[in-house]
Amino acid sequence: MLAYERLIALEGAHNVRDLGGYDTAEGAATRWRSILRGDALHRLSEGDIEALLGHGLATVIDLRNDRETATEANPFASRSEVRYHNTSLFSALAPIEMMAETAVRFDMGERYCRAIDECQPAIAEVLTAIAQAPEGIVLFHCSAGKDRTGLISALLLANAGVAEATIVEDYALTETISGPLLARLRERAIGRGTSSALVELMLASKPESMRMALAHISQNYGDVPRYLAHIGLTASAIGELKARLRQQ
Repeated sequence: MLAYERLIALEGAHNVRDLGGYDTAEGAATRWRSILRGDALHRLSEGDIEALLGHGLATVIDLRNDRETATEANPFASRSEVRYHNTSLFSALAPIEMMAETAVRFDMGERYCRAIDECQPAIAEVLTAIAQAPEGIVLFHCSAGKDRTGLISALLLANAGVAEATIVEDYALTETISGPLLARLRERAIGRGTSSALVELMLASKPESMRMALAHISQNYGDVPRYLAHIGLTASAIGELKARLRQQ
């Protein structure tokens, strides 16, 4: 059996990893080299790009907003070898600094819960793009590969039947494997005048934050497949998402 590494080693990105190899409730496992999650790709070298194409990359979905894509352009936006999409996932939310200022105790999980309720059209657009993607690897990403990417990853894994504990572990991996990336983002945020305390909250991948988001879905929508139907995905699209992550 071919062995795969979860983290894709690249020079210009630190958090591109595979959603394969996770056990599901039905005794199967998620499929390797089908869906990748990642951080910003603007620093990728030509060697990195060729390596990803060599793995079979066919679709790139950029979850960043217009300001982010304008200042740090996606190298795949102009590559004919891949289908490129850009959906600003959290554009319906208030800036994180504003959310934190109005809360007595702020947790990133609160932002995920707000996104689940308030960013439904964008979430549906991203998941539909994944369901309809051509053969080959789908890579979706944001800036750190933690929040916007983490929410989409959680929905995909839960829809495929992966246990909550495993979904939470996958989310928390960012904090343990992305030291150089987090250090750069920390320096940049503090340079913009963001308080160090808020920066640490923003960059943390605390398991309880993802548990809060998954509990919010359970309490308000029933489960992830019902949530996906609620936001407008067809039964066919929900099935396609599940099939894409399941071993053949």
